[in-house]
Amino acid sequence: MNDLAPLLQSFFTDKMMLQRQASTHTIAAYRDTFKLLLGFATRRTGRPPARLSLADLDAPAIGAFLTHLETQRGNSTATRNARLAAIRSFFRYAAHRAPDHAAVIQRVLAIPPKRFDRAIVSYLTQAESDALIAAADRSTWTGRRDHALLLVAVHTGLRVSELTGLRLQDVQLGVGAHLRCHGKGRKDRCTPLTTATAKVLRTWMRERGGQHADPLFPTRRGTALSRDAVQHLVAKHAKSAAVICPSLAAKHVTSHTLRHSTAMALLHAGVDISVIALWLGHESTETTQIYLHADMTIKERALARTAPAGSPPGRYNAPDTLLAFLDTL
Repeated sequence: MNDLAPLLQSFFTDKMMLQRQASTHTIAAYRDTFKLLLGFATRRTGRPPARLSLADLDAPAIGAFLTHLETQRGNSTATRNARLAAIRSFFRYAAHRAPDHAAVIQRVLAIPPKRFDRAIVSYLTQAESDALIAAADRSTWTGRRDHALLLVAVHTGLRVSELTGLRLQDVQLGVGAHLRCHGKGRKDRCTPLTTATAKVLRTWMRERGGQHADPLFPTRRGTALSRDAVQHLVAKHAKSAAVICPSLAAKHVTSHTLRHSTAMALLHAGVDISVIALWLGHESTETTQIYLHADMTIKERALARTAPAGSPPGRYNAPDTLLAFLDTL
């Protein structure tokens, strides 16, 4: 019985689009997961996707697919877990509509996410951020656009989807200059702009022109930049900036690195962690805790407060070797 196709179609049209009103990014991520899964199942069973049954996607098949993602496609553990989350969401939906496959469904739902090591977040120092922003060639239209985009990214911490989704009408440059963005989880938020950033944006918008609903950072054709285009320009300018700031060469700079850099700059300025969570649009301050782990200055201040009584403050410095020798006499 080919019961998979109608179930999967109703999962997207009924649950994802109608009930959850999922964002286009979520739907695209779930769609790509099932395109990969159906292709894998077709190679495994020899039947086309439209003729597959829910029983063909049992726990051993899903387990083999997850292994395939890591070993054959080279996906990270985080990506593997994201694919599994999409699959489990579908099987939870199918549990109420295909009770005859209850045993298969429960075994798939019992597959746990894979644990993995969490690396300390990578971020740019103030000097590295300045070098990156200055790397864009402002003698060209594209360079002036990139300069404005990088400045906004570093000073606001917007996600790449939020950056590419900005419209001219989202920029308020009067008293209390700020950006309005529609972020993850369909949440709207306002992010303040520094005087320097507002000045650059004002100049860029005069040159850019256009209608209120047009993208703030367009391509030459006037369409919004894609995620890949933003990542490409960040990598290109990071490579150029590394000539002036060599420490950049040792870092893998992505658009998300700029978001991390904003958070760390706020943390170093003494901004409360709950305010940083609101600034970045985090659902919970638990997500923002990763920046506390990455900040050595906070840990060093904590260490200084716990030093034994009577000990000199600050880092331990080894004694001069000559004085150490004299002390032994």
